[in-house]
Amino acid sequence: MAGNAEKIIAASKDAYAKGARLVLTPELSICGYPPEDLLLRAAFIKACDAAVSQVALSLAQCQGLHVVVGHPQGSDVRTKSTAIQKRTNQASVLSGGNVVSTYAKRELPNYQVFDERRYFTAGDAACVIEIEGTRVGLLICEDAWFDAPCQAAKAAGAEILAVMNASPFHVGKQAERIERMRDGALLTGLPLIYAHCVGGQDEIVFDGGSFALHADGSVVGRAKSFAEEVWLVDWQSKEPVALQDDLSDLWQALVLGVRDYVNKNGFPSIILGLSGGIDSALVLAIAVDALGADRVRCVMMPSPYTAEISWVDARDMAKRMNVRYDEMSIVPEFNAFKASLSHEFNGLAEDATEENIQARIRGTMLMALSNKFGSIVLTTGNKSEMATGYCTLYGDMAGGFAVIKDVAKTTVFKLAHWRNQHDPFGTGTEPIPERIITRPPSAELRADQTDQDSLPPYDVLDAILERYMENDQSIEEILAAGFAAADVERVTKLIKINEYKRRQAPIGIRVTHRSFGKDWRYPITSKFRA
Repeated sequence: MAGNAEKIIAASKDAYAKGARLVLTPELSICGYPPEDLLLRAAFIKACDAAVSQVALSLAQCQGLHVVVGHPQGSDVRTKSTAIQKRTNQASVLSGGNVVSTYAKRELPNYQVFDERRYFTAGDAACVIEIEGTRVGLLICEDAWFDAPCQAAKAAGAEILAVMNASPFHVGKQAERIERMRDGALLTGLPLIYAHCVGGQDEIVFDGGSFALHADGSVVGRAKSFAEEVWLVDWQSKEPVALQDDLSDLWQALVLGVRDYVNKNGFPSIILGLSGGIDSALVLAIAVDALGADRVRCVMMPSPYTAEISWVDARDMAKRMNVRYDEMSIVPEFNAFKASLSHEFNGLAEDATEENIQARIRGTMLMALSNKFGSIVLTTGNKSEMATGYCTLYGDMAGGFAVIKDVAKTTVFKLAHWRNQHDPFGTGTEPIPERIITRPPSAELRADQTDQDSLPPYDVLDAILERYMENDQSIEEILAAGFAAADVERVTKLIKINEYKRRQAPIGIRVTHRSFGKDWRYPITSKFRA
């Protein structure tokens, strides 16, 4: 909290020197979003209170400046039999060294990754502050998605709506926000400023891109995306919105998610298994863009079934990325496992058991390197594999952070092409060898293996996955869209029976509006089938 307070103080002084008299920070800017069960700790609330005081006192000499900070306020009131929740998601207006006004969030989201009703009590009053003759109505995030809080602010005399936000990224979300805020501006006939946080927090990414709208819904201007910025709003301007394409946003979200998870949690470097396949190649490119080549190490761990072109392509990519690259054969360990189990497996044909042994040897080796050198292991499984269980517990699922866990396989290919055509961080390379993108995907755990031996074609699988898992379409709706009944049955069954695997997977970056994580809460033990 002290670090957040210092950032707010520095930004406020900078803005004040440039003529600003209102500084608007994001939702829960004092502690970050979402604090989750830290909110149940009295010491956490006390630390937030201290940070608010720190900001107020440090800016006391800035005459006429009003700084709006977000923080939790209050605690549970406990009786012998129950606890009554008296905690709010609050905005405090700081001026002259004091808290001069407060506002409690009215609309508490409780869907997707949001769980605010677990922690907060809803407010019921508008808050309008006057700054140099202009009356500003405060709103917090979800409030501005509903008509009533916006109308209440206007009824209380607001001439401008100021919205503090912590709105998690997913592909297409930036355009959604602008459209909904435009509705609010047109509904009330008031201009609107939307201050949004930026950064990675566990599986969630916040993408910045704060913006302001005139009362007619036209765009005043827009701040940077995926970067911190002190952005000054000039209400006399009117700029067209130049949103990036979805793949550009997706790439930057993945890069920011990796950078912040690794740095904020104190890992010195990362390590990943580089197979010569597209998933690990994509994760390597993201990791280098996020942290730089000197903090990334990759290890090629060939088995008896690793193709020669996999060696060649893995070496090529590592050279292009200028990362440390090592080769550690797992053949001796694989043979030792088979020898140890030969009595138990006598007379039985090789099957997925032997395939999984190879994956688990690799997982063990990566985790050993992680333990010895402190590097975090990045796993390389994609959403299509996580959905269908085409992954090995304690094998390729072993690691600390799942970078592309919410990226479908078809999107993996699109991102690989995109990154080869763009150089957003100035590395000067086309990182992914073309053959890695074009050759048929394979786990290479048995002879002549391809992914499509075990799964429907990825374009079919991913389309069914999007409809069923992300958009909650019924089986009947999916069939009516023209998908084969056998494919629908197969994919939905695989999603159901592999829930136990996903519960044991590392967290990963959420980039769709529904990911396997907080968005998806299905029981493992269930007989239900649609």
